[in-house]
Amino acid sequence: MEKLLPDQLKTLWQAVDQQQLTVEAFTSEQERLLAAYRQTWEQALLLEGYKGLSEGLLAELGSYMGCEDMAEIQRQCVHAVATLKAAWQAQVDPGDRQSIEQFYDASQATIYELVWWHTLCDDASPLAYITALHFARQQGCRSYLDFGAGVGSGGILFARHGLEVTLADISSTLLGFSQWRLERRRLPAAYIDLKVCKLPRHTFDFVTAMDVFEHLVEPVETIERLWDALMPGGFLYARISAESDEDRPQHIVQDFEPTFARMQALGLVQVWQDEWLWGHQVFQKS
Repeated sequence: MEKLLPDQLKTLWQAVDQQQLTVEAFTSEQERLLAAYRQTWEQALLLEGYKGLSEGLLAELGSYMGCEDMAEIQRQCVHAVATLKAAWQAQVDPGDRQSIEQFYDASQATIYELVWWHTLCDDASPLAYITALHFARQQGCRSYLDFGAGVGSGGILFARHGLEVTLADISSTLLGFSQWRLERRRLPAAYIDLKVCKLPRHTFDFVTAMDVFEHLVEPVETIERLWDALMPGGFLYARISAESDEDRPQHIVQDFEPTFARMQALGLVQVWQDEWLWGHQVFQKS
């Protein structure tokens, strides 16, 4: 079985440590491998008629928002983190679950933030979805849930590669945009609004929760729900960690020890970790 990209890079760096490979050669190979990831991401997300990922995603967002001024769309994307911070501080009581859920449910600025993130202009970490896809395909997974699906890019990627896709989110605003995107590409998917529907039991053999846990009021409760939604032997691919971020007060959880303790008690066993690029972990339901 071919090694996943973070493992390939870790092995390559060992060759650097052993003076069998130069740093320059390592950097060149890392850039080549990441370029292949970028190509997979772009091919999945880009609509016909667009040559560049940024151009295509911004045009798609403009179409959804009914705005033909691409400079204005980009401006709102670039400033979305600051816009969200100001809105959070003005509207949210961090100790009130309903207040937090209402913020996510209504926020259009989150769409701008996530679309810009997925252009890869500032940050390549959305490419962790590619690693997740490779892991899922290696394990023969078929039924996929993206929990906290955001703007649906992960769902688009997995649907393009033939998996049965379900997107779940607490935000009706985000789910509506995601559904519009997948339908525009004629990609089948199911959608779960977590405010009104529970996850189905023992349904999915692969679940991602990408940069979700730091936003949750009750991460332990969420782990229990995801465990219940997984088939026996199914996998959870997640990054369950966060550092304090002045620009993102929405990151309300930094202590995940109770979450990991509950995972252990439930029999969610870590079977892989990205120790090189973005720090995601994979847990299997034993």
